[in-house]
Amino acid sequence: TRRRVGLIDRAAPWCFPCRFQRLDYVYLNAGIMPNPQLNLKALFSGLFSRKVIHIFSTAEGLLTQGDKVTADGLQEVFETNVFGHFILIQELAPLLCHGERPSQLIWTSSRNARRSNFCLEDIQHRGGQEPYSSSKYALDLLSVALNRNFNSQGLYSSVVCPGTMVTNMTCGILPPFVWTLLMPIIWLVRFFANAFTLTPYNGTEALVWLFHQKPESLNPLTKYLSATTGFGSNYVTTQKMDLDEDTAEKFYQNLLELEKHVRATIQKRDHQS
Repeated sequence: TRRRVGLIDRAAPWCFPCRFQRLDYVYLNAGIMPNPQLNLKALFSGLFSRKVIHIFSTAEGLLTQGDKVTADGLQEVFETNVFGHFILIQELAPLLCHGERPSQLIWTSSRNARRSNFCLEDIQHRGGQEPYSSSKYALDLLSVALNRNFNSQGLYSSVVCPGTMVTNMTCGILPPFVWTLLMPIIWLVRFFANAFTLTPYNGTEALVWLFHQKPESLNPLTKYLSATTGFGSNYVTTQKMDLDEDTAEKFYQNLLELEKHVRATIQKRDHQS
C-alpha cells in the first residue's frame, strides 16, 4: 500500500482532501524567525564563557528577532509557526484519524524551545523578546496535547530538532567575512557539541529516522534530535522535553478557543463584505 506523505509549510496544499482519502505522515516545518540580527555583544562574551558550547548549540541569546501583528490581529511568529499549523491539522483531521493504520505528525522544533520564554497567559508572546523560542516551546506542548487527545483515533505526534545548520538563510544573518572567522571555531566546537549538523542533509537524520519507526512505540514526551560527530557521522539522540501534560492540555484548549474566535471574526467580516 502506498503511504501518503505530506510536507507542509506556509504554502499549504489545501487540495489534499480532494486528492487523497488518507495521510500517513505529515511533516510540519514551522520555523519563521523574522528579521534575525546577531547580538555581537552576546557572541563575543559567549566565546569566552563556560557556556560557549551551550550558547553555540542552541543560539540562545545570540539572535534578536522582530515580530509584528498580522492582518488577522495575531502575532506573526505565533500565527506562522503555531496557529496556522494547528488550523491545518484541524482541517486534515479526517485524513489523519483512521483506525486501520496509525498516522504521524512530525514537527520541526528546536533545542532553543525554552520553558522560560513561554507564558500560558501570553501564548502569542506579545510581551516578550523571544518569539521564536516561545513558538517552538508551544509546538512541543501542542505535540504532547495532540497525543493525549488523538492517540485513541490513530493519530500520533512527534517533535524533532535538525540541529544547527548553515543555510542560505543563516548565511544572510552575518557578513561573509564573519562566517570565514567563525567556521574554524564551529568545526572545533563540533567535537564537543553534537548539535552542529551544519548541512540540511545531516539535519534530516532524525526526520528520516522517525519515518521508519512505529508511531505508537515512540515516547510523546521525548524530542528526537539530529546529531553529528566531529568527524561527520550522523545519528539520532533524544531529549526529555521540559514540560508537563497539564500545561500542554491547557494550551491546547486555549488554541481551540482562539480558533473559535478567529473563525467567528472571519465569518462576520465575510458577511459584512
